[in-house]
Amino acid sequence: MNNRNLWLLTLSQVFGFSTATVNVFLTGIIGSQLVSIKTLATLPPALFIIGTATSTVFASYIMSKFGRKFGFISASIASSLSSLLAAYSISIESFVLFCISCLLMGVGLAFVHQYRFAASESVDKENIPKAVSILLLAGILSAFIGPNIANLSKDIIFDQLYVGSYLSLACLNILPAILLTFFKNIDKSEENKSFQGRSYKELISQPKFLQAVVASAFAFAIMAFLMTATPISMHINEKFSLGETKIVIQWHIVGMFLPSLITGRLVQKYGHSMIMYFGVIFFTICIFIGYLDQTFLNYLVGLIFLGVGWNFLFISGTSLLVITYRPEEKYKAQAFNDFTVFSTQAVAALSAGFFLNITSWQTINLMCLPFLAIIVLTTWRANRIKIAKNL
Repeated sequence: MNNRNLWLLTLSQVFGFSTATVNVFLTGIIGSQLVSIKTLATLPPALFIIGTATSTVFASYIMSKFGRKFGFISASIASSLSSLLAAYSISIESFVLFCISCLLMGVGLAFVHQYRFAASESVDKENIPKAVSILLLAGILSAFIGPNIANLSKDIIFDQLYVGSYLSLACLNILPAILLTFFKNIDKSEENKSFQGRSYKELISQPKFLQAVVASAFAFAIMAFLMTATPISMHINEKFSLGETKIVIQWHIVGMFLPSLITGRLVQKYGHSMIMYFGVIFFTICIFIGYLDQTFLNYLVGLIFLGVGWNFLFISGTSLLVITYRPEEKYKAQAFNDFTVFSTQAVAALSAGFFLNITSWQTINLMCLPFLAIIVLTTWRANRIKIAKNL
């Protein structure tokens, strides 16, 4: 195990992923203050995710040509500059410029999401679930560092609410560029190569590859759909305080990452599919709680289960994915997976504000059930075909 690379990536994840936690916490609220059309309030967080989705192939391509170290450091610098642009856009009350800055920060996050693949490449095959779990566990610190610093610094610029939040985020975003100067590319021979291997159609035709992509994509979609709508539902519609909303988002993110202490071991012991089934169960509990009364406790508990369900599905999906392709296909397969995952997430986030506006919090929870059924069916099919081949 290349411990140096893994721990450098883990520390970088703490600061790099703060971009996501701060934007989840603030962009919907800031959007609602900068635009009069309330259905557009979730456009900034949606564009943040769109930036990630549309840049996944670009991120993989850059790293296939120049190596992961170059890609990670460049993205860190770009994310810091994008945070400064967000601060400026808020100071001049420009909704359009704020949307552009969110889109650019999303581009930077596409590179941060590649940390998990770099971590899996730094360890032996049997340790991949643990490596991914360790990396994602760093998100707990992001859950507290990002929103807390954003909240504490929101008033540091007189009469410019939230400008200080993004100035602070710019400082956090530059730290991975410093840390990853000590990162070592695993295999120099992998650089300067175009996407190789089987066609996308051949990759998708593998039941296990499809299972991994579907589990990760719909896990992210459901999580983004409900998480993006939560600050609007709580703070704007139900009039909960910003502090109460922050607590719910923070504990949701804790739910996303704290189970990483054991998820990798559970995957090793019980297999990818079993952990995916449990992820679906946790999502179902979240939906049931969301269908009940909209109290602070229901938001809190429901969003925690939402996070745990995402954790089980995403870690099992990622660790399954990396054993379904050949070494020469890694950038191609990873790019396809992340494009699918974050495109699905972008659609979910973009539609969250619209559906919350025309329906209700209870209804948008129920809308997630068909996607859980697809995860179950895809997982069942992959295991059935595997069993049939073994007969």
